[in-house]
Amino acid sequence: MLVRIVKLGFYKENIEVFLQNFDATKTKIRAFDGCKFLELYRDKNDPSIFFTYSYWESEDALEKYRKSELFNTVWSTVKPLFNIKPEAWSVDKLETLK
Repeated sequence: MLVRIVKLGFYKENIEVFLQNFDATKTKIRAFDGCKFLELYRDKNDPSIFFTYSYWESEDALEKYRKSELFNTVWSTVKPLFNIKPEAWSVDKLETLK
């Protein structure tokens, strides 16, 4: 299982556009083959910073998404809204405590 964490920063006036776009596409992203989990977080100290957190079956599944029409549509809408360069990490999940 691969975990993908993406940090996104937006101009204040673009936050609502981003949230509306996320709301419109989140179920499609989550339903994409290989995506097992999707969450959106907002920074407590800087409300213009968001993080997506997703689980993928494999690196190949994530790459298929990143090369998909869905990703291209989402990214082309969101990219002009950024006020900082996005950062992304792919990590292996080692342990979960409940």
